[in-house]
Amino acid sequence: MLDFCRRTLSGKPQGDKKQQPAATKPAATATASVPKATVSSILPPLQVITRDQHSVSRRDISPSALKVLYRLKDAGFEAYLVGGCIRDLLLGLKPKDFDVVTNAHPEQVKQVFRNCRLIGRRFRLAHVVFGREIIEVATFRGHHSGSEDEESTAPKLKTASLSDHGQILRDNVYGSIEEDAERRDFTINALYYSVKDFAIYDFANGMRDIAARRIELIGDPEVRYREDPVRMLRAVRFATKLNMDIAPDALTPISQLAVLLKNIPAPRLFDELVKMLMAGKAFDNFMLLRDTRILKQLMPQLDKILKQEPEGKAFQLVTHALQDTDQRVAVDKPVTPAFIFAAMLWYPVELRSQTLLIESGLNDIDALNIAMTEVLDDIQRTIAIPKRFSLTMRDIWALQSRLTKRSGRRAFKMLEQTKFRGAFDFLQLRAQAEGGSLTELASWWQQFQFADEAEKLELINSLGREGQDRPKRRRNNYKRKRSSTPDA
Repeated sequence: MLDFCRRTLSGKPQGDKKQQPAATKPAATATASVPKATVSSILPPLQVITRDQHSVSRRDISPSALKVLYRLKDAGFEAYLVGGCIRDLLLGLKPKDFDVVTNAHPEQVKQVFRNCRLIGRRFRLAHVVFGREIIEVATFRGHHSGSEDEESTAPKLKTASLSDHGQILRDNVYGSIEEDAERRDFTINALYYSVKDFAIYDFANGMRDIAARRIELIGDPEVRYREDPVRMLRAVRFATKLNMDIAPDALTPISQLAVLLKNIPAPRLFDELVKMLMAGKAFDNFMLLRDTRILKQLMPQLDKILKQEPEGKAFQLVTHALQDTDQRVAVDKPVTPAFIFAAMLWYPVELRSQTLLIESGLNDIDALNIAMTEVLDDIQRTIAIPKRFSLTMRDIWALQSRLTKRSGRRAFKMLEQTKFRGAFDFLQLRAQAEGGSLTELASWWQQFQFADEAEKLELINSLGREGQDRPKRRRNNYKRKRSSTPDA
């Protein structure tokens, strides 16, 4: 209002410089629907793979996903299956989930489906719920507006922002399918399947890279990693999961840019790391994380120990734990992140505990408790391990010292502990990593837990002096008697 009064009283024409953005706004809005890919696209020419040229069949697609595609099409919108589900079907794998993209905005998707809820802040998404199955529907993403065209961008679209490092912080800019393809991270994920003609639209030579078994980024790898540093973790995970190689131009920048992972929220890093460690490729992912120096950013305490002893007991413990986890996943046995993280952080805890024993003179139990708290507090700044897992980790660590005390009824009470099995499995891994007395201790507990009552008593008696309780010191609680004789 003040600006309007000043212009009116000063007699300045309406077409002055301050009014130019408002005058050009309709033109900018009118050209917003033109795909930017036609002007300066980073994508190669579009390839349309017709139904007779690919192996994707509707029989392999979730019926719920097909319902979403057909209903959006019947409502007058474009809709495609996109990304990992198409990639996995082409590789002969069973997709974990089916994602849909459309030109309908989230509110419009909600109008089409009653069983729909909208989620997300950074990415506004629609979840269409079919019982336990959820089909995620996303609107085509457009390019975030830079500082030059910020004033000419419609207010409703001004919802993208970048950090000083080039990381996308908020991103609700809608665009065309071409722009959406440019915004995909890897070429093998820029594949779109349509139920209109049952063709696959390949925007980034993804079919070529699938055939070559190569992980390739769309656009400049350094820029794409800066936009979202988690893409470095995704590159590692896809390489191991799909048995592919990361292209040299995508692999080289990772070691220099891995430090950007510190800018990612700790809960998100935990989720991404769990995906890497719980999907049957934990060992391969760990080795690649170590080679690319990502491990240094995620777990600096472990990385420091591994640098001092590259093939030492810490390396042996972690790799044995990860290999056992992969074997359990392969045979569909339950696994927990608590056990894996306990193995990764055990030697940092032990090292800190020993330092406290020397420097402060604490007893073993207090030193261990303080060391556990310090290490867990430190890792929470990088990887937000939920409390339900960190408590289990503490139990497994604390029981390691109790497993050495087997005298009297202690061994029987130890078997009653709810976390005994996890602690014993952890002891076995430590025995594989260190050998020596731990091997004998693990063997003894292996016999004891499956022995009958008489055999258990015999095992305890066989310990000799080691199996006997140390006599407790008696406290001198008596009061000093006052001398009855007067002082001389």
